[in-house]
This record gives sequence, structure tokens and C-alpha cells, in this order.
Amino acid sequence: MTDRAGLLLVSGMSGAGRSTAARALEDQGWFVIDNLPPSLVDEALSVMADRGDIERLAVVVDVRSGRFFAELADVVTGLRRQDEDLRVLFLEASDESLVHRFESNRRPHPLQGTGRLLDGIARERAMLADIRAIADLVIDTSALTVHDLRRKVDAAFADTDHARLRATVMSFGFKYGIPVDADLVADVRFLPNPFWVPELRQHTGQDPDVSDYVIGHPQAREFLTQYSRLLNLISDGYLREGKRYVTIAIGCTGGKHRSVAIAEHLSARLVKDGVETLVVHRDLGRE
Repeated sequence: MTDRAGLLLVSGMSGAGRSTAARALEDQGWFVIDNLPPSLVDEALSVMADRGDIERLAVVVDVRSGRFFAELADVVTGLRRQDEDLRVLFLEASDESLVHRFESNRRPHPLQGTGRLLDGIARERAMLADIRAIADLVIDTSALTVHDLRRKVDAAFADTDHARLRATVMSFGFKYGIPVDADLVADVRFLPNPFWVPELRQHTGQDPDVSDYVIGHPQAREFLTQYSRLLNLISDGYLREGKRYVTIAIGCTGGKHRSVAIAEHLSARLVKDGVETLVVHRDLGRE
């Protein structure tokens, strides 16, 4: 028998983008199985190994499998004990976003029954709590378009054999809330705010003048140096524990100036350190 395929389990909230993620993985060359009962995952791996021509298997598992879904956390634990090349992707979204999507598609939630849509969403969150807790990567799709989600999946799972660690560096504004999918959150509101400089106020942290203003302060440069060292330390630990993806959120007041400039410069440093990095400016243009 040949070596077993690398395995990616895709789960998450109904309406959060599992189908989009599955299509993106298929386009990358993953063999994708949708709605497989968790108890059959190990058998699927063995079948793929017997074929010998499939190196990457993605399995979408969710509450559609009914009572079988309760087995998923135990299946994941068992596979990891076997030292399988296993990763778990979890797709998240806010209640408000999910309600809007279900109402737009005029479809009932799979757990709604005779109750309200929000009742079904709440039941699903409770059922998914264990698998979300052990996920390697959580993507919050609340503010993402279909194309944004595909880009994030591409960045996380394309050509996985050559990446040391993959990071998403996300700028955001605290007044819009902390990203729920962030692994690490840094607050750069201690830096002078370009908003109070009239000629910079209408520009963003991607503008060279704003970026130079932010990075020109010694505290900003010291922050980048020290935080990059911390991330290098953390990344080694993540890899030892089998975590290959990290979302680093950099926040300022509105997500327009300081956080954007710092996120761009931090990303450049991570790339030099061998970390494959995607930059996302969540709240840019929102004001």
C-alpha cells in the first residue's frame, strides 16, 4: 500500500462558505468528498492510498450527516494519534451574516425544524463547538465576498509542501470589532494618529506619505522589530504543535491609517523570515 494522502477536513457553519472553499480546493488539485460521514474518513484515506495517484484529500463534514456528525471530534483525535497528515479548516460567520444569506437564498437552516432561523443557527454553533476548538485554521467569512474567501483558501492550502508557515496579517478598526478568527491581536493605537494631520487624513496607510509618517516614529520601528521576534518564536511553537496557519490582527481606531501601515510592514518582515503571508485590510474604505 502506498502512503496515505494528506487530509484536510472542512467544516463550519451552514451558509459560511463550505461549498466555495470546496470548489477552491478542487481547483488546486485536491480530491474533494462532500458530506462524508466522519466514521468513513479513515476508510476513504485507505481507498485513496490503494489508488496511489491522489496525494491530497479534502473531506467536507458538517451537520448534514445528522447523528453521525457527533463522531467527528473523536475521529479527528484518533487520526492525529495515528500521526496522520491532518488539518482542519473551520468556516465561521456572524449570526447576522448567516441570517442574511439564508433569507437571500430563501432556504431553511438544516437544524431549524419548526423553529426560527436563529434557533437553528444556535443549535449548529453548539454542535460545532468541539471541532471549532481543534481547528488549525478558522476563517470568518462575515465580511468576505466569494472571491475573498477563494483567495484566503488559495493562500492557505495551495502548494502546501513548500510553505513553512502561512500567515494572514489583517488590519482592522477597533470601533468595528475585533476579528473573531484572529489568533493574535496587536493594538497600535499607542502610535501617533495620521488622522489629526490634515494633509494625511483622507489618505490611507497604503499611501507612502501616511506609511512614512507612521513608520517614521521610533516606537513603530521598535514595535515591528520586537513583534517580529515574538512571531518567530511563536511560529516555531505552532509548527511543533502542527499548526501551520495563523491570523495576526493589527488594530487601530478605524482601520484606515496606523493598522494598515503596520500590517504592510509586518507582512514584508514575515516574508523575509520565510513566512508565506497574505495581507487583508478588513475595514479599509469602510468609513
